[in-house]
Amino acid sequence: MEFTPAKLNAFMFFKLPSAYWSGVRVKTISSTICQTTVKYKWFNQNPFKSMYFAVQAMAAEFTTGALVMFQIKQSGKNISMLVAQNKAVFTKKATGRITFTCNQGDLIASVIQKAIETNEGQTVWLTSIGVNENGEQVSEMQFEWTIKARSNK
Repeated sequence: MEFTPAKLNAFMFFKLPSAYWSGVRVKTISSTICQTTVKYKWFNQNPFKSMYFAVQAMAAEFTTGALVMFQIKQSGKNISMLVAQNKAVFTKKATGRITFTCNQGDLIASVIQKAIETNEGQTVWLTSIGVNENGEQVSEMQFEWTIKARSNK
């Protein structure tokens, strides 16, 4: 798969439909950064007139996961990936359009290289920051990804 926002949004439609129907969309992807956006709507609200935390988590996780997938493809190796843990801090009500950004592509590349070189599973904590239209942080999400090179039998 080519890593463009349109291709990733199509991937989301077919493989992560709850994120797609909640309004999560990839805006940009490169080897170092991924950004998603999601707009507060009736469909993704909580009872407190802001975006439901799970919708924010889907948008945030996708920024980290898309970067891991991007770097796995760059490596040319057969590598598995899975979220082991996550943490979240919510600092402001999420209303309007929220943009989530993970800019740790270089760290991911080095962890994947270590997994390939050592043939041992690796873990890495990746962070995605959510900001509103005024640039104010509304949440910070961290995801611990496990990465393991698969043997080619």
